Amino acid sequence: MRKIREVLRLKLELNLSDRLVGQSVQLARSTVQDYVARAQQAGLSWPLPPELDDVQLEALLFRTHEQAAISAAHQPDWATIDRELRRKGVTRQLLWEEYRRQHPDGWQYATFNENYRKWKATTGLTLRQTHRAGEKLFVDYAGLTLALTDPRSGAVQAGQVFVATLGASEYTYAEVTRTQGVHDWIGSHLRALDFFGGVPEIIVPDNLKAGVTHASRYEPELNRTYQEFAQHYDVAVIPARVRKPKDKALVEVHVQIVERRILAPLRDRMFFSLPEANEAVRELLDALNRQPFQKRPGSRRSEFEVLDQPVLRPLPAQPFEVAEWKHTTVGLDYHVVVQGHAYSVPHQYAKTRVDIRLTARLIEIYRSGQRIAVHHRVPETLARQQTTLPDHMPAHHRHYREVGQEQLTRQAQQVGEATAALVRAIFDGDQHPEQKKRVATGLLRLHREYGERLEAACRRALALQAHSLQSVKSILKHRLDEAELPKAPTLLPVAQHSNLRGPGYFAEIDEPGAERTLN
Repeated sequence: MRKIREVLRLKLELNLSDRLVGQSVQLARSTVQDYVARAQQAGLSWPLPPELDDVQLEALLFRTHEQAAISAAHQPDWATIDRELRRKGVTRQLLWEEYRRQHPDGWQYATFNENYRKWKATTGLTLRQTHRAGEKLFVDYAGLTLALTDPRSGAVQAGQVFVATLGASEYTYAEVTRTQGVHDWIGSHLRALDFFGGVPEIIVPDNLKAGVTHASRYEPELNRTYQEFAQHYDVAVIPARVRKPKDKALVEVHVQIVERRILAPLRDRMFFSLPEANEAVRELLDALNRQPFQKRPGSRRSEFEVLDQPVLRPLPAQPFEVAEWKHTTVGLDYHVVVQGHAYSVPHQYAKTRVDIRLTARLIEIYRSGQRIAVHHRVPETLARQQTTLPDHMPAHHRHYREVGQEQLTRQAQQVGEATAALVRAIFDGDQHPEQKKRVATGLLRLHREYGERLEAACRRALALQAHSLQSVKSILKHRLDEAELPKAPTLLPVAQHSNLRGPGYFAEIDEPGAERTLN
């Protein structure tokens, strides 16, 4: 105001030019002209009345025309205008046209917009936060946590608080989870959509790792599970730009509201389970959504029923199944290991990179985007074992697996009776069944190299009671199969002695009433 008074003094009393007045007070010549014109329209001259203070001077110079315009026109209900703007397809141009049809002598479009902006500023919001009904859902985690106590050990875990807010109505959902991992992150989304009863067009998350693999201003890369979730619900996920909190200012504000209205009142309560904690959160959340707004009529609940609820798209018939993705290389045995258990893939994909999709029920294996194998997920109690499908095995492996004792014995009989007898003796041994099959298979392969000599070698091995594959190989290597078979061992005469009782002694003491006498 001091500069305005000086402009009026220099111009009206000293009659200086606009250029000189501007140089003196460091204002543009056009500004000097505007101040002088406003003073003349207000009927002011120099010196100004001594009782005219700065507030009254400002009202005379700058508010006179605005107040006259407002008094000449019918001022609309700005709260209704603001609510209508958040409905899909409604624009300020349309609302102004409806306003002019009701009030032909009302404001022009530019004045209408200017006065709406001024009213909007008084509500504590900016035009940037005007969201279409059913358009955006903002999601984030609160900075504060809720303590979860293990009833057995007494250990305390920090429960993470998920917050989701619809843009138009500000209707809010909150829940507690144990982690911010992928399963909890997606699970919170599913429960939030169930809470709202529909699907918005866009979800705006932060750039946490559970949702965004690679943050980018223009082409952020979503976590693969998060991308599958978006495709299942036919919703666009547009992460907020890095270090641009205004992109998700609405949820940032509601995170603070949740912290103050829900988490702070629960700060001293002790919770022993997630359901118990979420029940307490839901009670305060319902109260928050029904609380009336301070600067406009209605509440989050009433605004949701009018704005968002009618235009949200319906939920899909089948709920989304949360899956986890892993990358690995197929082993030489054409198996991949997941949590200690080996699952087979077609043998031609050995030593290649594959993607593994894990759900609660299935293990799906993908190569270049195409599924090449699927298995039922086995419980963790069966770890360190393997699941192999016959179709995944090469022909010779499948043949080897299908061969059993009977087939190997029939093959051995084609070589000779001694070979068949040795195979039966191998299967009568104490080794693991798979190991017996390997020994018998290795024995029959010797026929390719040694021909009829194998039968003689098996005959000698049986005579020596040497039933191992290595014994037969040694007989063949040293050509012992060509030597004469060892004769049956000669029984040595039994010495006669009073201390040698013989078999009859034991037969006698087994009779009823017999007593054993020790010499």
